[in-house]
Amino acid sequence: MLHFYLNNQRIRTDQPAGSTLLDFVRYHQHLKGTKIGCREGDCGACTVLVGELQPDNTVQYQSMTSCLTPLGNAHGKHIVTVEGINAAAGTLTPVQQAIVQEGGSQCGFCTVGFVMSLTGHSLSTQPATSQTGLAAIDGNICRCTGYKSLERATEALTQQLAGRDTEQPLSWLAERQFVPAYFQQIPAQLQALRAEQESQPATNGHSTEAAQVLGGGTDLLVQRPEHLREVPVQLVYDRPGLRGIRQQADGRVVFGAATTAENLRASPLMQALFPHLPDYMKLISSTPIRNMGTVAGNFINASPIGDLTIFFLALNASVTVGVPGKGSRDILLSDLYSGYKTLTKAANEQVLEIHFAAPQAGDCFNFEKVSKRTHLDIASVNSAVWLRVADGFVREARISAGGVGPIPLYLARTSASLVGQEITPETVAAATAIAQSEISPISDVRGSVDYKRLLLRQLLFAHFLRLFPERLTFRELV
Repeated sequence: MLHFYLNNQRIRTDQPAGSTLLDFVRYHQHLKGTKIGCREGDCGACTVLVGELQPDNTVQYQSMTSCLTPLGNAHGKHIVTVEGINAAAGTLTPVQQAIVQEGGSQCGFCTVGFVMSLTGHSLSTQPATSQTGLAAIDGNICRCTGYKSLERATEALTQQLAGRDTEQPLSWLAERQFVPAYFQQIPAQLQALRAEQESQPATNGHSTEAAQVLGGGTDLLVQRPEHLREVPVQLVYDRPGLRGIRQQADGRVVFGAATTAENLRASPLMQALFPHLPDYMKLISSTPIRNMGTVAGNFINASPIGDLTIFFLALNASVTVGVPGKGSRDILLSDLYSGYKTLTKAANEQVLEIHFAAPQAGDCFNFEKVSKRTHLDIASVNSAVWLRVADGFVREARISAGGVGPIPLYLARTSASLVGQEITPETVAAATAIAQSEISPISDVRGSVDYKRLLLRQLLFAHFLRLFPERLTFRELV
């Protein structure tokens, strides 16, 4: 049995944990404001808010696409649909009013998703800025308005939120009808629900080795939604010990397999190690998907163009895999893939942790990606580079590339060719030539063989131009 709050209602359901939250909301609770669009997490029409109780007994709300949210992941949380934010007597909330005033709704199909994303932005504990406002709606698509009206609505809303009470944000928001007053009771209700679960654990997920492991759902619920509804699933998204990012005394950074892409982006530790991390993460999916998708899921997907896989290949990351309670072992990420969508781990082994050596002062790192759309799209080609440089010479190097082979590629010969070399246009040109001999792209919907070869060449140039602008110019490289 799953237990959670849906808007202002306590829910108890024995629906399959692997079914989607979208279907439960629409077909079992008859809340039709949440729309069915792409069912792939791209359009944002099905966006809801998911509130999770924090250690300080506050509730953190994140926007998520309900079409890819496993129903089991709602367990113990507060799920909010558009019906759950409606003000009394049919009046509009400030978010809805801002969209109306700026002409941000035409056909109206996508409007609910924008409303929910901007309501989540209003509930954030972070300062509201123009940048955070636009980031909040980066997972929502509108084909009527041309976006400018929605951008104006977002800016108007951001100005209203400038006066938000940071000490008592829920009271401030409820008083101004951003959210109904019942939101203020949710922390206590989730605390009571948690206490009840601790004394009487309640979930219809399964812990058997034969069950399908299910994390954030952003991949499996695209590929096999009907299958997941019918089979036992082992829920790991909320499993204690599989989240959190820490640095050990030996300098290695360790994080749990259920750590999400957004956990990475928001981590002070990761931001300190990678100052340009927010820019890299903007290229990876959208805010709602980053809120859901786990790093381990991206690895185990085994996609040749997995963005986080390519990122961590260049960092020489390892994964700890094992059967819970029966031991574990470490595998280099570069050794995890034996062929297209084929892994070297056993079928019953789960990813438990991911770890890598933290970059040292003076180390250089960069991530690049090209896709048909700049944001919220799968890469045509992506690449990452890590370099240890002293006095203008490369001491160590690791370069990865995606979209140019059957697996996420660590370019071993290209990396080795850079070691001991001075950073010059000739060195970079020689390395890009070697890279061309290490890849084997195919023509597909994301580009031809020649296009992908050209993209990798340009991305390698981009790495060095970004990292060493004082030593190289684009004119010299081409």
